[in-house]
Amino acid sequence: MTIQKILISQRPPVNETPYANLKEKFGVDIDFQPFFLIEPLTSREFRTQKINILDYSAIVFSSRHAIDAFFFLCEELRVKVPETMKYFCTTEAVAMYLQKHIVYRKRKIFFGKGTPESVMEQIQPKHRHENFLVTQSDAGNSSPLTDLMEAQNLRFQTAALIKSVSQDLKEVDLGSYDLVVFYNPNDLKSLFENFPDFQPGKLKFVTFGKSIVKAMEEAGLPIEIQAPTPEAPSVARAIELYLDNLR
Repeated sequence: MTIQKILISQRPPVNETPYANLKEKFGVDIDFQPFFLIEPLTSREFRTQKINILDYSAIVFSSRHAIDAFFFLCEELRVKVPETMKYFCTTEAVAMYLQKHIVYRKRKIFFGKGTPESVMEQIQPKHRHENFLVTQSDAGNSSPLTDLMEAQNLRFQTAALIKSVSQDLKEVDLGSYDLVVFYNPNDLKSLFENFPDFQPGKLKFVTFGKSIVKAMEEAGLPIEIQAPTPEAPSVARAIELYLDNLR
């Protein structure tokens, strides 16, 4: 079996060097094509949740998309976020992104280390009396954190701020590729929306992350390469090891 063409279901990365190295080392073609995009809910879509942002004293963010969507909706709804609002983020990178919209003040911005437990460490015990708005996508993805919050009897409400929008892939000739890389269950959702009768045939799949693995298993699609692993912390490295083994 030879691998000649690879499709990656994302925009081209800022640093394309690892993929350029793959092209040079193995002579493969690599294309980048987002299968879906993240967009903020419209104010009309948000209103259906019957949530008043000013009822909450703390907001929980897990992504930059959610931050942009929150402030976009506040502007659309003419909501002036009070200076006393506190922000809890899953990672420092997400927290730092708040600087795009507000003045960064340590006394009101807190961040974890990428896990629900680390976010809870920032909340407990000093901020347990806040009323939290936990932001998420329209598909819902906050249950690990909200389960912990519920167990601690914290006051919270979830709010969908962003949605995934499948892209038109009708012009993509999937049959011409040997490997396709998926990162998110929404990649798979878009695949079947565009190609309802899709059959993998000779196509092999690369997955990155746990959520897409579960979605692939539920769809009955085989996975050829899984990442990250200790040996392959990135997609590019996982593909490199795989192609080395085919030699």
